[in-house]
Amino acid sequence: MLHTHLHIMLADDDEDDRLFFTEAFEEVKIKYTLTTFNDGVSLMNHLVLKENPLPDIIFLDLNMPRKSGMECLSEIRNSERLKNISVAIYSTSSSDHDVEQTFISGANVYIKKPTDFTELKKILSDVIHINWQYITDGLNKDSFILNF
Repeated sequence: MLHTHLHIMLADDDEDDRLFFTEAFEEVKIKYTLTTFNDGVSLMNHLVLKENPLPDIIFLDLNMPRKSGMECLSEIRNSERLKNISVAIYSTSSSDHDVEQTFISGANVYIKKPTDFTELKKILSDVIHINWQYITDGLNKDSFILNF
């Protein structure tokens, strides 16, 4: 998945969380393009337009108005064009139910939003350097949740 330039999308309705995420990525030492969306509807509207390039990875907040991260994940996995995009759930929730549902629905990894900036940088760096092919082939629930 790592190209010379990584295309990343984030859908999160919390402006502070989007800013925190953006600032953390600025300090992760890779070349990237980051596109942010403030809800699931705007993300999906962007993804379905054929002229828009597909991202390498999407970070999805679960709890968003208008269209939840769960609904977006389901639409992505059921779309022939979008189904192979890596999806990282990026949520404040760590409920077993949410983790279980996103795992079953085909998310690649589940990240509980850290409150510490250094932790966030470490998580983002680890996520973008994951060998996604290996993770997808050997997907199990123990490797699904990134805890730090």
